[in-house]
Amino acid sequence: MGTFGRLYVLFLRLQATRGRMIGMLALGAVAVLVGLAMALSDARDLDPTVGRDLVDGFGLGIVAPVISLIVASSALGDLVDDNTLVYVWLRPVARWQLAVAAAASTLTLTLPLVLIPVIGQAALVDKGYGLVGAAAAAAAIATVAYGCVFVGLGFKVRRSLVWGLAYVLIWENAVARVASGAARISIQSYATSLLHRMSEGAPPLFAPPRTSSVVVPLVVSAVALALTARWLRRTEVA
Repeated sequence: MGTFGRLYVLFLRLQATRGRMIGMLALGAVAVLVGLAMALSDARDLDPTVGRDLVDGFGLGIVAPVISLIVASSALGDLVDDNTLVYVWLRPVARWQLAVAAAASTLTLTLPLVLIPVIGQAALVDKGYGLVGAAAAAAAIATVAYGCVFVGLGFKVRRSLVWGLAYVLIWENAVARVASGAARISIQSYATSLLHRMSEGAPPLFAPPRTSSVVVPLVVSAVALALTARWLRRTEVA
């Protein structure tokens, strides 16, 4: 196993703790149960957009960013908090490999932990307008972007979990939903636009073309990884 593989396994072991896994599985289970409750209620028959709004608000608004934050912020953040990152640097390791390995391990965990409950929730409330496929695509794009951004946040910011939750709840789920200017720099806004466009829903407040809804989050992911690698190169760990 090469250097990158060893880093990947190290980060995966750091992130997949029992407490984190239980918490994330519980959140995913809640998403499915909420979808099941709505599927069994009469309210679902009143408006065909109810199911889409549920996936948007709960799946993309809570499940994807919160699970990504919990996993991604711990990849480098735990090593920084424990003052053990220096031991990773005892061997010559390219800093970009640290950033990419942390992101790879993050996505290994977050993609199934997010996609399975979001797709399950969408399947329960889908009324035949392609919600399952749309939910899968939007959740995948959001999870990749959140994961790459929160890896850097975990390294750069102390108490990153607290700050990340504040960002998700205040910016992504409040400000960006009512201000089009803020929505342009919100990951969730692009994922929401993709969800609505693929499931034939009414365009949200900020509705970029479908191509931009995919390309922009991927560009954000690449930039976030580049910034994390740059911060790692410029940081001295003692």
